[in-house]
Amino acid sequence: MYRLGFTPWDSGVPPPELIEVIEGARRLPAGRALDIGCGTGTTTVYMASKGWQVTGVDFVPRAIRAAGAKAAAARLPVAFLVGDVTRLHEYPIAPGFDLLFDQGCFHSLPETAQPAFVREVTRMARSGATYLLYAFGRQAGERRRRFFPKGVTPDEVRARFLEFELVEARPGNDPFGSHWYTMRRR
Repeated sequence: MYRLGFTPWDSGVPPPELIEVIEGARRLPAGRALDIGCGTGTTTVYMASKGWQVTGVDFVPRAIRAAGAKAAAARLPVAFLVGDVTRLHEYPIAPGFDLLFDQGCFHSLPETAQPAFVREVTRMARSGATYLLYAFGRQAGERRRRFFPKGVTPDEVRARFLEFELVEARPGNDPFGSHWYTMRRR
């Protein structure tokens, strides 16, 4: 999709749900952040501009190159890494993140890869860390939309992320039944 230049998920602006956690009513003190499936680095660079020490990971080299260029243009120190989010333990990434951000990575993974992803996110988060997850929803009996991830329900999120407390499941503003999940690492 990056080769074709068709990236509808990359709006070029950070979502209001992340802005709320970085500088709004639910503001967290700046610390270490992991942008999981960071794409072209829009949210990674945004977090770094607000004083966060950020690492962005994506499996698409073209996206990581674009992300690096954004950070360089903004003169911000951001660590970007081409990598598999289900194998973060294999990369030079130290655990202990205060904030983990995922805008559509988890729901894009095959169900068979999701347990490994959950293990990696759990391992990377310090106790008390916030995990902000955006995922398409799924309705019982719903026919899968072509070219779209299957999605997950709030109950599935609770069942998969057992080491996290689900603090909030806020419906998204799109036609995909999405939610923004705020979780806290136990």
